[in-house]
Amino acid sequence: MSEIDFEELAEIELQKDEAEYAIMEKRKTSFTPAACEDTELSINHPYYDVARHGIVQLAGDDNSGRRVITFSCCRMPPSHQLNHSRLLEYLRYTLDQYVENDYTLVYFHYGLNSRNKPSLNWLQSAYKEFDRKYKKNLKALYVVHPTNFIKILWNIFKPLISHKFGKKITYLNYLSDLREHLKYDQLNIPEDVIRHDQNIRDKQKGRPPPLAKLPPPRPPLPTQQFGVSLQYLKDKNKGQLIPPVMKQTVSYLKSKGLRVEGLFRRSASIQTIKEIHKLYNQGKPVNFDDYGDIHIPAVILKTFLRELPQPLLTFESYDQILGITSVESSLRVTSCKQVIQGLPEHNYVVLKYLICFLHMVSQESIYNKMTGSNLACVFGLNLIWPPKGASSLRALNPLNLFTELLIDFYSKIFSSRTVSGEILP
Repeated sequence: MSEIDFEELAEIELQKDEAEYAIMEKRKTSFTPAACEDTELSINHPYYDVARHGIVQLAGDDNSGRRVITFSCCRMPPSHQLNHSRLLEYLRYTLDQYVENDYTLVYFHYGLNSRNKPSLNWLQSAYKEFDRKYKKNLKALYVVHPTNFIKILWNIFKPLISHKFGKKITYLNYLSDLREHLKYDQLNIPEDVIRHDQNIRDKQKGRPPPLAKLPPPRPPLPTQQFGVSLQYLKDKNKGQLIPPVMKQTVSYLKSKGLRVEGLFRRSASIQTIKEIHKLYNQGKPVNFDDYGDIHIPAVILKTFLRELPQPLLTFESYDQILGITSVESSLRVTSCKQVIQGLPEHNYVVLKYLICFLHMVSQESIYNKMTGSNLACVFGLNLIWPPKGASSLRALNPLNLFTELLIDFYSKIFSSRTVSGEILP
């Protein structure tokens, strides 16, 4: 079948999709994507013309702690209003901030139609544009609400797609299927996609049974280590200021992992992480030598930080930290110091312990390739996040810059405040 035939077949399938959507929504006209302008985006953004539509979004982490990026077709305007070459550049610009670490993509297919779809030539060139460095660390691609159009694409791209890459693709018919893999509440799912998901469910025979009422949360175990406050950990661990999980992982990594290339960039077996998570929460001993993978304690440390009820840098500091990019370069270290000096005492002690260790890691970057900048890309969103939802893409640069300054200028930022009982790695 020729390329033209494939293009026509894809167009036919899209038109069928639009007709199906119209029936489900009980409308006579075909679907038109809703506008979703990002009103807070700076007009000086290098890709403002594309980014303002909200097509590509940062959406927290998956269940393995990998960054999640979403692509929403329903936010794509008609083709004459969007430069698809710029869209490709913007997607690459976004992924460039993550490709050195493992990451996950979620593709919301609903809303792609004959008016906003890129050409198949563009899709083929886009796939070729993203070379090995983009594909290697992509650990999962979730395609939500696939249709026959996706099957057509698969037939076109099958000769280009390696078997290994194909195994990373998972097709999900319902939004609820994402809960098994991702932190669903952090996803910025377009309202149109949510409504479409409900329409699909309603189309099935009868409505699904209502969700069972969730039981009230149980109090934490006396030995609980994850998902509890620093104060709780201090009270349950004889007044120790440094949480046991952090102390053990940092100690292990300091002795055996400082020169490991890509430290903190790699993921680990989900099952193993769950097993260790459970052991810690039950107060049982954990010996990382038993697992033979230096990346496991690294993932455990990131998981511990991410599951704190409040980020180590605190919700109260979030807006101050976002403002770091508006501070004159020569004054940024001083600005960081002011934020850190304002932290609660316990948060300060734990943060100082962690950043001291990350500074040690960065000092070995000739071996491990983990400079302060690279470490900041990994730890930025594990140290601070907003009170509601996940950090947006526009927040990424200031959060990472702030973290990089903490690591690179550790001695200067933390030297003037000492707390009784504090320890360092």
